[in-house]
Amino acid sequence: MQAAIDEAQAGLREGGIPIGSVLVHQGKIIGRGHNRRIQKGSAVLHGEMDALEHAGRLPAQVYKESVLYTTLSPCSMCSGAILLYGIPRVVIGENKTFMGEEALLRDRGVKLDVLQDETCIAMMQEFIREKPTLWNEDIGEV
Repeated sequence: MQAAIDEAQAGLREGGIPIGSVLVHQGKIIGRGHNRRIQKGSAVLHGEMDALEHAGRLPAQVYKESVLYTTLSPCSMCSGAILLYGIPRVVIGENKTFMGEEALLRDRGVKLDVLQDETCIAMMQEFIREKPTLWNEDIGEV
């Protein structure tokens, strides 16, 4: 989880939204990323999507043996990617500031571990307080 937190903090330093993620296969990080919607002017580069992008093209079996770590509960788009690639386990830093599609993931057999990590919670609470417009844009609220 610390690598995902490091990614989130890197995104914040770049002026972006502090959500980070890493994809781990057999104990090794094979993809890392953070929310780059602001930095890249992207509609889709959430932390999880960025980590998958940086993992590159992989055989299906690798995804089925991997764990995705993310600092925040995955949104609909990121949950869809988790299901599409058959990632069996997701470790979530926190879901207090945002509850993503955890019910869908569980219903589809994905094992979820929600840590309620104080660093993740504090980082998002501070960001939401300081930049509510960017936060609402990212999660699609008005």
